[in-house]
Amino acid sequence: MTVDITGFCPDRFSAVRDAFTANFEDGGELGARFSLAVHGEVVLDLMGGFADRKREVAFGPDTLTPLFSTTKAVAALLIARLVDQGRLTYDQTVASVWPEFAQAGKQDVTVGQVMSHQDGLSGFPDETDPAIWFDWEATTAKLAAMAPLWPVGSASGYHPVTFGFTAGEIFRRVDGRTMGAALREDLAEPLDLDIWIGLPDSEHARCAELMRPTALPEFGAMNEAVKAAFMTKWAAPGGRGTADWRRAEIPSANGHATAPALARLMGALASGGELDGVRVLSPAVIAQASAERIVGQDLVLPYVISWGAGFMRNTPNFFYGPAADAFGHSGWGGSCAFADPSRGVSGAYVMNKQGSELIGDPRAVRLIQAAYSAL
Repeated sequence: MTVDITGFCPDRFSAVRDAFTANFEDGGELGARFSLAVHGEVVLDLMGGFADRKREVAFGPDTLTPLFSTTKAVAALLIARLVDQGRLTYDQTVASVWPEFAQAGKQDVTVGQVMSHQDGLSGFPDETDPAIWFDWEATTAKLAAMAPLWPVGSASGYHPVTFGFTAGEIFRRVDGRTMGAALREDLAEPLDLDIWIGLPDSEHARCAELMRPTALPEFGAMNEAVKAAFMTKWAAPGGRGTADWRRAEIPSANGHATAPALARLMGALASGGELDGVRVLSPAVIAQASAERIVGQDLVLPYVISWGAGFMRNTPNFFYGPAADAFGHSGWGGSCAFADPSRGVSGAYVMNKQGSELIGDPRAVRLIQAAYSAL
C-alpha cells in the first residue's frame, strides 16, 4: 500500500527510506517507525502508516508501541545499573537477595544465570490462572517455589514472561522500587525518554493498536520447556482487558516506547555508557552485561543463541547488523533495539502489525542492513 512516510532521513540514508517504504508496499506493515542513533544522537527517524486498525489515525511522533520482549533490553540495563552501583553482582546467588528463591534446589542459581535464561523457569508447567501475571506477589512466590525444568546452567531456555518477574524481583529486593518506577525516575524523566514499564492511564490514548500475526511461529522440536513458555492457556497474561495489561509492570513483555527513545537509550550502551552527559553505565559493566554467558541451541527458541546478562548477542545470527559485538533484544511480532559499541551505533524498530518470526523479523533486518550500508 502507499503511505505517507514522515520524519527525517538524510540523503546518505536513502537506502533506509527505500527499505522502509518497501516494507509497506510489500504489505508487511500497518504502522511502523525506525530510528538510528550515532553516539546517542538520532540521525535518522522514519515513521509511517497507521496507529489503528481502521487506518484513521496516523502513526505519528507521539505514538507509543507495545514492545513485548524488546522490553527485556531495558530490564537488563536496569539490573546492570545495580551492578554498576556495587549493590549487586552477576555471580552472587539470587537467594542472597531473595531468600525464598532457594526453594526446590535453586539455592545456587546466580543472578547471571537468571539473566541468561539458564535457571529453568521458562513458564509454569502446571495449570495456572492466566490472571496470575497481574499479581506480582503471587507470580514471584510461585516462581520462588518452582523446581527448574532442566538442570540449571546446562542450557539456555528462553523465558518469554517469567524473566520479567525474576529479574524484576531481584531488582526490587535490592533497590526497593519496581523496575517501572526506577526507569521513570532515574532514566526516562531525566533524559526525556518516552519509555514506560507500566503505562499510566494518561498515556493509553497514544498507544498503537496491534494487528495480530496471521500465522503461528515455528518453535521446532516440542519439549517441556517450550510448552511451559508458550503453549499453555496460561503462558501469557489473560483474563483481563487491554487497559489492565498496559498498566501492569511486566518488565519482560509489556514495555511501551517510541523508536527514537529506545535508540537513544541503547545509544548510551553503544557510546561508553553516557547519554547527554549523564552516565548511564560504566564501560566495564557494559562489557560484563554484554559478555557471552552461554551459547548453544536454545531449549525454547529454535535458534542457536549467545546470551549476555539479559541481552541477545549479535553472533551467530547477526540480526543487528554486521558487528560481532553488537547486542540488544527482539520482541514478539517484530520490534527490536540494539547497540553496537564498535561503531557507536544504536537503533530501534517498532511496529503494530505483528509478524510470526520469533526473533530476527525480516522487516527490521532489512532496515538495519540498509542503515549499515550507509555508515
